Amino acid sequence: MTRPALPERGPFACTTMSEDIAELAGCFAALATDPLRSRGRLHAEPESATRTVYQRDRDRIIHCGAFRRLKYKTQVFVYGEGENYRTRLTHSLEVSQIARSISRFVGLNEDLAEALALAHDLGHTCFGHAGEDVLQECMANYNGFDHNAQGLRIVTKLEHRYAAFDGLNLTWECLEGLVKHNGPITAKPGKPVPLAITEYNAVQDLALATWPGAEAQIAAISDDIAYNAHDFDDGLKAGLFALDAVKELPLVGPIFRGIAGRYPDLEKGRLIHEALRALIAAMVNDVIMESRRRLIALKPKSVGDVRALGQALVGFSDDMAAHEKAVKAFLYANMYRHTRVTRMTSKAKRIVRDLFDLLLAEPQLLPEEWHVGLDGPKTTKTARRVADYIAGMTDKFALDEHARLFDPTVKP
Repeated sequence: MTRPALPERGPFACTTMSEDIAELAGCFAALATDPLRSRGRLHAEPESATRTVYQRDRDRIIHCGAFRRLKYKTQVFVYGEGENYRTRLTHSLEVSQIARSISRFVGLNEDLAEALALAHDLGHTCFGHAGEDVLQECMANYNGFDHNAQGLRIVTKLEHRYAAFDGLNLTWECLEGLVKHNGPITAKPGKPVPLAITEYNAVQDLALATWPGAEAQIAAISDDIAYNAHDFDDGLKAGLFALDAVKELPLVGPIFRGIAGRYPDLEKGRLIHEALRALIAAMVNDVIMESRRRLIALKPKSVGDVRALGQALVGFSDDMAAHEKAVKAFLYANMYRHTRVTRMTSKAKRIVRDLFDLLLAEPQLLPEEWHVGLDGPKTTKTARRVADYIAGMTDKFALDEHARLFDPTVKP
């Protein structure tokens, strides 16, 4: 096979492939999910003559309404803060690029990995994690709220596009990877399995107690790689922290210092871009090397073996995991808890809580198609319908809906 060029493991070089990485091309091919052996869809359909089942999954995700709405759902910054910061949509595209590239290089099914990467944030609410935190609190007495379970609800129930079924009727492997991309789903003390997952699992068993296939694990770690890099990018561009602070971090610091040393007169924007592409390269290479080490140690021979390992096959090395932990701690302290961000998220939380409380008490204020069939205010059924409605909102729509419902000067 022709080996695609990947970045070197060193912190600065981004154009050539080191020998230890080059020899690992295709090393996971025996564990690739075969579209011809899919466990199929809940609702039987004639298959496409031109696309595999996972290509169809990917295309259905791209064309669904929930995916389009990611354009105006934020990661960290609330809508209106600026047009150059990441949204859930741009983040999902970046995750899919990383997942697709890794999967292609190691020989996994890149179509399945891409579909899972594109779908992984479908269940997120407006206003990022602030919106989810409030909905979790509001739904505490109504079977809870979880963005991962909400993603499953969207692709199996809430999308109304097809004549023969609700949802997108994705393959078993895509649903399994969407639900379990972070590992097995088991009840923990004080944290039961979300109701949406248990309800669907009763209809189509997703083997919740096992690990997912390697493609789902690739999509999950690609999410970590993407947001670690792009949050540095957005934070630096927003002025939430300075380059001098970043240069003291492990892993990230040597990369920035090295590029600045090689290009002492490089403008800030180019410096950031060069450093972050090298950061992504370093993390990608580490994942490939560490996952290959686990492959040799654990000796899985099939996709079924991967699910039965009892641990993740794909992951960072111990050194990289420590570096990533330091990166996340820095971003938490200097970005997510920055006064400018916390003020925005405080406003966002109040908006979501106002909307939930009002619509739960007066469900007739929901659009007609949303309040039909409800059983009255403050019931579990109504609460779930309200949560579905709010979770599907973009930041802009939530702001506008709040104004329509609470500001007497705005037309309803």
